[in-house]
Amino acid sequence: MKTVLTIGEILVEIMAVERGDGFLQPMPLIGPYPSGAPAIFIDQAARFGQPCAILACVGADDFGRTNLRRLEQSGVDISGVAVHPELPTGTAFVRYRPSGARDFVFNIKASAAGQITLGEDRRCLVERCDHLHIMGTSLFSPAIVDVVLKAAAIVRRKGGTISFDPNVRPEMLFLPGLKAAMETLLTLTDLFLPSGDELFLFSPGCDEATAVRRTLGMGVKAIAVKRGAEGCAYFDTRQQFRQPAFAAREVDPTGAGDCFGAVFVACWLRGQSPKDALRFAAAAGARAVERRGPMEGASTGAELEAFLAEREACA
Repeated sequence: MKTVLTIGEILVEIMAVERGDGFLQPMPLIGPYPSGAPAIFIDQAARFGQPCAILACVGADDFGRTNLRRLEQSGVDISGVAVHPELPTGTAFVRYRPSGARDFVFNIKASAAGQITLGEDRRCLVERCDHLHIMGTSLFSPAIVDVVLKAAAIVRRKGGTISFDPNVRPEMLFLPGLKAAMETLLTLTDLFLPSGDELFLFSPGCDEATAVRRTLGMGVKAIAVKRGAEGCAYFDTRQQFRQPAFAAREVDPTGAGDCFGAVFVACWLRGQSPKDALRFAAAAGARAVERRGPMEGASTGAELEAFLAEREACA
């Protein structure tokens, strides 16, 4: 099978036990949970049985060790993860508001996560991979954008493929150079994986059909749109499909889109039909929200098979 590579932040997530409006007073917290969008993605890809690796940087601390142990146990090649001797592993403190929205306090850019480089040993790792998955959350500094673009060029040059999940927080859209970097990355993308209105990031003010047509016209071969409880959809130049969401008891939605993306990318690389890829990816997203912790709901292929057999038998 093809080997998948991703690049970006590894961090821990620490969350408030109770819902509220922020972190303005002492409160009970639980964690740390292994996290970071690229880390969640690659952990799910490995648990689904896809050969995979990550380029990242963690601190020489327990938070870093927690993440590396989790990824290695899942089957991820962590040889491309550097351990910074001074900077701490990235962190995200999370509190759910009464509405279900989330408040975050991040330390990513000033942590070890901001120190990703592409030395000769890591360049060799990129050369061994067949597919690069890019996360918008990882484009938080010009240095990392440069690493991602160089890795994309290597993968492209050797005939590999690229998927791109914008997954960009609203506050990031104002970072200098981010929009231009994302537009460049889209021109290199084979598989585009936006969530909801991210479909219109490069086609503002358009309807869905126009946004899809414009995106495919930029060279993208396929689009898989994540819409949470509203399901998901697939588009290419010849066909389109929609998949309803599977009912789930939501405990923690963090990471569900990353799990969806990992399973869809793996199915796409294995040559499965778009319909089957949507089914498996939607099942992965549904299972992910039923566990507390960004990676705790990641699924094996056997678990997704059993989930689908049970749900579709009851349909």
